[in-house]
Amino acid sequence: MNIGSRSEWRVEGMDCAACVAKVEGALKRLPDVSDVSVNLMAERLTLQLAPGQTDAAAIERSLSALGYTGRPIVSSSTAPGPASLDDAHHHSAGSDEAAHEHGVAGHGHDHDDPADADKPWYATGKARLVWILGALVLSAYALSLVLPPRLTYPLFLVATAAAIVPFGRRAFALARAGNPFSIETLMVTAAVGAAIIGAAEEAAIVVLLFALGEMLENVAAGRARAGIRALATLMPRTALRQRADGTTEEIQASRLAVGDLILIRPGDRVPGDGRIEEGQSALDESPVTGESVPVSRGPGEAVVAGSINTDGALRVRITRAASDNTIARIIRMVEDATASRAPTQRFIERFSTYWTPGAMVVALLVILVPPFLLGWDWWTSLYRGLAVLLIACPCALVISVPAAMASGLSAGAKRGLLIKGGAALEEMGTARTVAFDKTGTLTVGRPRVTDVLAAPNVAEDDLLAMAGGVEQGSSHPLAKAVVAAAEQRGLTIPPASSQSAVIGKAVTARVGDRQVAVGSPSYAQATGVNLEALAEAISTLESEGKTVVVVLSDSKLMGVLAIRDEPRADAAEGVAALTALGIRSVMLTGDNIRTGTAIATGLGLEVKAALMPDDKLREIATLRQAGAVVMVGDGINDAPALAAASVGVAMGGGTDVALETADAAVLKDRVTGVAELVQLSRATMVNVRTNVGLAVGLKLVFLVTTLLGITGLWPAILADTGATVLVTLNALRLLAWKPRQFSISQ
Repeated sequence: MNIGSRSEWRVEGMDCAACVAKVEGALKRLPDVSDVSVNLMAERLTLQLAPGQTDAAAIERSLSALGYTGRPIVSSSTAPGPASLDDAHHHSAGSDEAAHEHGVAGHGHDHDDPADADKPWYATGKARLVWILGALVLSAYALSLVLPPRLTYPLFLVATAAAIVPFGRRAFALARAGNPFSIETLMVTAAVGAAIIGAAEEAAIVVLLFALGEMLENVAAGRARAGIRALATLMPRTALRQRADGTTEEIQASRLAVGDLILIRPGDRVPGDGRIEEGQSALDESPVTGESVPVSRGPGEAVVAGSINTDGALRVRITRAASDNTIARIIRMVEDATASRAPTQRFIERFSTYWTPGAMVVALLVILVPPFLLGWDWWTSLYRGLAVLLIACPCALVISVPAAMASGLSAGAKRGLLIKGGAALEEMGTARTVAFDKTGTLTVGRPRVTDVLAAPNVAEDDLLAMAGGVEQGSSHPLAKAVVAAAEQRGLTIPPASSQSAVIGKAVTARVGDRQVAVGSPSYAQATGVNLEALAEAISTLESEGKTVVVVLSDSKLMGVLAIRDEPRADAAEGVAALTALGIRSVMLTGDNIRTGTAIATGLGLEVKAALMPDDKLREIATLRQAGAVVMVGDGINDAPALAAASVGVAMGGGTDVALETADAAVLKDRVTGVAELVQLSRATMVNVRTNVGLAVGLKLVFLVTTLLGITGLWPAILADTGATVLVTLNALRLLAWKPRQFSISQ
């Protein structure tokens, strides 16, 4: 451990938000421990441990006393690499450690036994207890059909005692720890009371259902984390590293370091972020971006960890350490996002703090009041009061929101939709307006030559070759577009000399024996060149939102080139999908009104053009007056607007930028991804509302039926553990979420 710095721990056994509060509360009381944070779904504890009275061993002892297993994570300052991901992967729900309580009223559970970690759910310690109790109860019931009650009643008592011993031991441990009202205490009290009043059959069913519910809760909690853990399987465990002599050696992918040269064969998964040094191949990047069409990659181009090499062999130079590659960072971001509480989740947690003591007061009143007012006997009042206490545990309610949020975040990550927290996920679906940046967001961000118009008696190839000669070597986007167009036609670009720029107007150079200039129409006119032959064409091109450059040779017109940053292939579809979802789309651009209008009209959205950064902020503020606003940008020059919006979404033009900027990111440059984010948010919130309805509805139903004497202790147990399992399983449905597809006609 790195004492005196931020430390991380893997904490096993937590299965609800009350566990988080318990760990945070206990550790904050330790000396020299500060900045404590617990992530339930990632099972991760982070804290600041200063030199002094508390050491790493004290942290482990504290976690153990609370009923959890804590193990330090080797690296505390980087994103999880394959090693720590394996650590998470080996944890599974279903074990048997010291108990802990849930909620204000308490709800203790046995926790995961490390010996059970690699066992199937039906072979764990909790499962064995269920099978034993089930066999005893079924045997007693079968014998009761042929034997008199006085002979079978002891069998029900044996089944009850077999469960009361371990549960009673846990209840006693929790009482000593300051939680006398754990659900174990209530369950044991209810079972003993039922046996005393001659209802051993019901007592046996209560303990059997309680044990079954605990087993199912742990299985469901483990499944809820599976979506995040599944991301770890995108990384291969080994890599082929090339030695200096050209041979290769197989090493663990976690040992790859920056600068290593690796061989990626056809069919292999890319074990790390890097840059291709040799080879050409198509890469399936769907595990990372959600884009199913393989993308061609060659020398000098970047590859991301987790993608699949489909055909040619590649030699790749590693550019990121294993702990910081794309997959590791995505996993860390999703884990961190599950720790960010949504407004609904915070409300539910506050509500549960009132729910439990309120239910306890009701239980006490049920025990004390009816014997005087309604003539109940004291046994009946005690029995029904205990049943009300069993119903009081808020576990299902508290876990209903984070379980759905975690599943929604994981489902999005599988499709290349990354959201940095529950708050952003919830807000996304409420958007009334989506504001788009133009360049690099709605458009490709790489201008290209769209039209080549030569003057009379001038060949198009000569025109383009001369312009390419002047522009070669320039880093300006328009210059790159001209050179790329010449190369695309297979033209030989002539060498140029004496290159110079007329700032903001033109570039000139000596090409062969001619003085060539590439500049704006206004520059050509200022030098006295007559543009009448192409004046109408120039006007038409500019009305289409294209940038027109004039090529002059020895002050004579050679022709014009039209350049435009073209819309993305799915831009119109993305805007149409948002419209179908009832969301207004607006383009905010710094380009002139003519260019902005031309692009916006073609895509079917409104436009605000000629905006400076401050103007964009004012537009965002104005739009927010009508409701939540989502700002979509390329994550580089749109930071202020992204921050000012209700939710900022970065397009994944660069994976680094997409992961580090804004509240959400579309890893693949898909405008349709914005509509998918909205759909994911809405699907998640429907799931949340369903979960809350299930949790509260079941408890209210059983509360009423218990007070009326219709149901007893064992339905009360079902109201608690059954609701917890139901909401968790419902949340798991989100892992299979797929977006609805919209056509432009819609």
